[in-house]
Amino acid sequence: MITSILRVLLIRSFKSLVFENNVKEQSELEMNEFGIYIHIPFCTTLCPFCPYNKEKYNEELASKYKEALISEIEMAGKSHGRKNITSVYFGGGTPALMLEDLEDITSILKKNFNLNNNMGIELHPRDIDKYCLTKLKNIGFDMISIGIQSFNKKCLESLGREYVYGEDKVKLVSEAGFKVIDVDLIFGINGQSREELRKDFLAAFKSGATQVSTYPFIDFSYANNKNKPLGRKDKRELLDCINTISNDIYCERTSVWTFGKKNVSKYSSITRDLYIGFGPSAATLTKDVFKVNTFSVKEYIKSVKDNKKATAITMKFSKRTRALYWLFWNAYTLKLSNKEFYKLFNINLEEFFGVEFKIAEFLQLVKKVSDGYMLTKRGAYIYHLMEQRYTHEYIDKTWRITKENPWPKEIVLK
Repeated sequence: MITSILRVLLIRSFKSLVFENNVKEQSELEMNEFGIYIHIPFCTTLCPFCPYNKEKYNEELASKYKEALISEIEMAGKSHGRKNITSVYFGGGTPALMLEDLEDITSILKKNFNLNNNMGIELHPRDIDKYCLTKLKNIGFDMISIGIQSFNKKCLESLGREYVYGEDKVKLVSEAGFKVIDVDLIFGINGQSREELRKDFLAAFKSGATQVSTYPFIDFSYANNKNKPLGRKDKRELLDCINTISNDIYCERTSVWTFGKKNVSKYSSITRDLYIGFGPSAATLTKDVFKVNTFSVKEYIKSVKDNKKATAITMKFSKRTRALYWLFWNAYTLKLSNKEFYKLFNINLEEFFGVEFKIAEFLQLVKKVSDGYMLTKRGAYIYHLMEQRYTHEYIDKTWRITKENPWPKEIVLK
């Protein structure tokens, strides 16, 4: 009920959100600095629970993809000039399947942009060995996210994921000396107990993780999950369990679903105010536009080869919808900074969302701090519910349509 009330209060409109096929929009040229996301869309096996854009690895296709990716980066570099890059993240898919190409790709990034900040990459535990880690370290990666999902064989079987002895893989990454080691875990797996999740959480930190990201199992409409996620009540109990364990081992909650060691660098791949995406399904977020590249690898390659933008869909934001987008994703970090909001919108957070924050304070969802607001434990749980709803109603529909049609004319999100 609270989730529904908040949604109506914030949107203040019954108008639908609409993605259009508009490749001409180039508002990203106005950005002085931004993050970069690069999508590597290949996997050895396609895990049924994973909703992200991927296909089976093919060496010939991967070679053509590398050429197209480099061309897209070079085109952007020529358009933008040498802008400052705040961070780089390689996701997938399985980026390590193109391990031997990553040096060439990052070299092109450095040639076209001022790249002096963190570089992160996500790894499947299967691909982690000393050679891989040395290679990544030499290229300049300093942050690693490991898709463990669970250390428990039964839980992995429920997800349809192959079993790899994860503790040894995390230890290898720790011994290699990366600045941030994130371990991704899933909670809400069919049959998962509190004790199994507790053991997973503790095993991650014991093996060398500096932070653990715990994501609720969400069943996407186009996924092929034989075993469905646990219900809302069970997920809440598991999330409470994670909170308790985190406090017991003196970790701090750094976002709704992430917990990290104190006084250690933190990293998130999903909270950037401005960023550009390269590769199929990669998104770009500017001050007033959200764009997504075509999901089709072949169509992406063809488009870039023809010297065309690979943008499939574009959403033009009003100032309010853009501010709401900022509010939603920054709330994930539990902190809403007036300084960061002002930098982007040239207006104070309270001035823009005054009524909304008064209501949120009354409902004990946020509390006021020196530079804005912090989510309370209650607020974090409401966000946990809202994010899953947002995923089901918006992300699921958008990704499903763009998977089925590489160039949709329009996507209406009601």
